[in-house]
Amino acid sequence: MTVDIANKWALVTGASRGVGQQIALGLAQKGVNLVLHSSSKDNQAATRALLEGTGAQVHGVEGLLDDPGAISAFVEEAETLSGGIDILYNNAATMTPETPIFETPQSDYEKSFQVNVYSVIQTCGYFAPRMVSRGWGRIINLTSGIKDTPKLDAYSITKAALDKYTRDLAIELEGTDVLANMLDPGWCQTDLGGPDAFNDVTTVLPGALIPAMLGKQEPEAPKGMLFAAQDFSGIKWDWPNV
Repeated sequence: MTVDIANKWALVTGASRGVGQQIALGLAQKGVNLVLHSSSKDNQAATRALLEGTGAQVHGVEGLLDDPGAISAFVEEAETLSGGIDILYNNAATMTPETPIFETPQSDYEKSFQVNVYSVIQTCGYFAPRMVSRGWGRIINLTSGIKDTPKLDAYSITKAALDKYTRDLAIELEGTDVLANMLDPGWCQTDLGGPDAFNDVTTVLPGALIPAMLGKQEPEAPKGMLFAAQDFSGIKWDWPNV
């Protein structure tokens, strides 16, 4: 069951390009208003150009995800600009260079955990209670299907940790109409995925929108579900809202 998300407000981190840009475009085409996040507002021009004509209200915030102080500042600004964020896409992530696992420096793990895990915990910790108080919210944390790639261990284990956190968050939110789920966009041709990836970045739609459009879950429904965007690639996506 899907719900109408028109006129909701969404914050998309890492919205200046790639998967985040596509998510922002898809949400706008569903009538969602947007707060775009990137390291600098100057980077958001291409996304804003794509959003022209959608009718969406668009604001921008900026801040590096390796700086907890900057995160605190931009989440508060996003909440103020929107009047209340309803949909949170934690899309932004970092990947350190391929390195043999025994040679991977601790600093790579520290950087990866800060950007890929701790920043997500911080943003969820800010928005989730506010969503609960307003009676509705959807949190979507982007994960990865990466496996058997020890040279990218500093990245892959952060996604495993993110999955665990998301499932725990979903249980914490049980009984509310605030849902927390994971989205795997698939291996896409982006700055992070590289040119050899299997999928054009546009194929994340419509699947990337499904966890934002979920209806309220029944008590016995699975919590912290994983949605794979590529499972829905090519499907007509003007779904009716139920």
